[in-house]
Amino acid sequence: MKDRFNVKARRWFVIGALLLMMGIRSIGYVQAAGLTDVEKDWLTYIREEEKLARDVYLYLYDMWGSSIFDNISVSEQAHMDAIKTLIDRYGLDDPAGGSGLGVFDDPELQALYTKLIHGGSESLIDALRVGVFIEITDIADLTQGIATTTHRDIKTVYTNLRNGSQNHWDAFCSNLAKLAVACEPYELTKP
Repeated sequence: MKDRFNVKARRWFVIGALLLMMGIRSIGYVQAAGLTDVEKDWLTYIREEEKLARDVYLYLYDMWGSSIFDNISVSEQAHMDAIKTLIDRYGLDDPAGGSGLGVFDDPELQALYTKLIHGGSESLIDALRVGVFIEITDIADLTQGIATTTHRDIKTVYTNLRNGSQNHWDAFCSNLAKLAVACEPYELTKP
């Protein structure tokens, strides 16, 4: 009698565990239905924008060897990971998943990447100004993203990333000040 009970209990335990796993697996897709198209667009855009920052900084570190680019590229990877968590939670496609360094789904970000690495290749000062440009742009976009969502988790992540971008901006300005140069963003020129 006891063995029959154990067999039935195990069977129900396995069935219950499978149902729980199926529910957890599908929760992201259920939650994605609760996002507006604007919220979805911002999540995927910010993910690629953070990738752009990381990729540019990795390129500039290889070019100039300045530790600020290496340090901030690590932080940008953490920013990418935070957005990836949200993308997974809400069951969205990851625009940065599997793409190599300097490769972007968004054609405007692809063009911007090319302009920024060329501009940052002119001099260390221009490279630091590219960093200022990126961080000012990130702050503005994250502020806009915050205004477009009602989801607390998304607002929290965007706010944390914006604070990080403010710190990065300050770091680039500090490095420019050490070179007796004003903290101005790199000015993009048209092709």
